[in-house]
Amino acid sequence: MPKTYKQIMEEARRDVPEVSVEDVRQRLTRDGKATVLDVREKEEYREGHLQGAVSLPRGFLEMRVEETVPDRQAPIIAYCGGGTRSLIAARTLKEMGYTNVVSMSGGYTAWKNAGLPFVQDHQFTPEQLTRYSRHFTLPEVGEAGQAKLLAAKVLLLGAGGLGSPTALYLAAAGVGTLGIVDHDVVDLSNLQRQILHNNDRLGMPKVESARMTIEALNPDVRVVPHQERLSSDNVMEIFKQYDIIVDGCDNFPTRYLVNDACVMLGKPNVHGSIFQFEGMASVFAPGRGPCYRCLFPEPPPPGAAPSCAEAGVLGVLPGLVGCVQALETIKLILGAGRPLIGRMVHFDTLSMEVRVNRLQRDPSCPMCGDHPTITKLIDYEEFCGLRNPGASPSTDAAA
Repeated sequence: MPKTYKQIMEEARRDVPEVSVEDVRQRLTRDGKATVLDVREKEEYREGHLQGAVSLPRGFLEMRVEETVPDRQAPIIAYCGGGTRSLIAARTLKEMGYTNVVSMSGGYTAWKNAGLPFVQDHQFTPEQLTRYSRHFTLPEVGEAGQAKLLAAKVLLLGAGGLGSPTALYLAAAGVGTLGIVDHDVVDLSNLQRQILHNNDRLGMPKVESARMTIEALNPDVRVVPHQERLSSDNVMEIFKQYDIIVDGCDNFPTRYLVNDACVMLGKPNVHGSIFQFEGMASVFAPGRGPCYRCLFPEPPPPGAAPSCAEAGVLGVLPGLVGCVQALETIKLILGAGRPLIGRMVHFDTLSMEVRVNRLQRDPSCPMCGDHPTITKLIDYEEFCGLRNPGASPSTDAAA
């Protein structure tokens, strides 16, 4: 026999307990163990919702509730705008075997009118809803994760081989602020691998060329250019402005400088390096794993590790390593997955072998060990044997 809407609602009220907004408030305040399901549409949820509520629109309820709430004995509080959709949704959950389900009478409207606290999420523009739509469907990202990306501040050291792919993918992902440190200008020899730049920008400062490319890709991103050499004099002031540091430099003095400044400031250092056909990437996170000095307490002798200009580099290699750096940066922002903390991935592109090596913190490390002996920034060119003591320091961060 067909049923009318009235009959369906009467049956739902017989099957599902309805609780007041005050009952819900007391229950959440008392133990907070119930899963709160908001069965309204996404647009309604964005405008405001209960703290900790899970968005599960009524149209997707049957398809997604089992992965959202796998325990069918778990307590569930369902609510909607006025209490009707949640009542029907709760009855459906009962039919699916969920045994401890209630519906909040009056819904979000009654909750808000009672003056109870609610949360408003990041308000995305229509363009952003389309641009980041593939992120929104990922449970590990979603709208909350995308809001984190838009609020994040990341500093890229170098707009060269490693900095180029890292910048492009972070910008495409919607990382809201990208600082770029590079004192150099675009040279024809860069274009074999530095994909931020092009022929029309030869002689242009790399930070300006990078800004033009990034803003053309995603106008949501604010680019902060730092057209200067990174040194002990300016590194702390620059780093303080950012959440994460991405090291794409190509020389040892800068690597030690970056490491020490990151440890002192407690900033994660997403490290990458390349040589001919091989590349490496890791994450040095103070307090969570080793630092760069744990791996390399002393720099190699001068001339023992030639630069890319001297030894050459396969153009696609920095793209591979830079993409890993972008990925690790995004994972740190989202708090998702397992970052490369205490691990280093090594690529050999000629054999296409990929190794992941475990790294250990050194308790005797002079920077992050149990009894650190480095308490202030030093002369890093002198430390690496590249300049005589007493000369003026300057450390290049170009990639």
